Amino acid sequence: MSKDKAIGASLMTVSVIVILLYLWLLFMPFAPGVDIIVLKLTGAVAVVGVLGIVAWIGYTLATTPPPKPIEEIEKELEEELKKIEKEEGVEKEGAPTSAGESKPGDSDKAAGNSNS
Repeated sequence: MSKDKAIGASLMTVSVIVILLYLWLLFMPFAPGVDIIVLKLTGAVAVVGVLGIVAWIGYTLATTPPPKPIEEIEKELEEELKKIEKEEGVEKEGAPTSAGESKPGDSDKAAGNSNS
């Protein structure tokens, strides 16, 4: 049996035993007043669990910095886009051409015809 299956079987077995013990203490207590204590514990655990989660959410909301406004994010994206376009423009101008290709104006320079 794999480790995961063994852990799963153990969890299932312990859960069934705790359920049976809980029901036995609730409906057939061995001493007077045990059933009331079991109900109080159940209620306390439920309330503490739910309110603990609410408190955790509140703490997270209170301590997390607010997000940037959309306008600021758009401005940053535009600046990045302009920077990328500028870099691509520099790469295109400085990129060597492959054999057989010519840039506009190359034929004028080769023939000695200069417009300036």
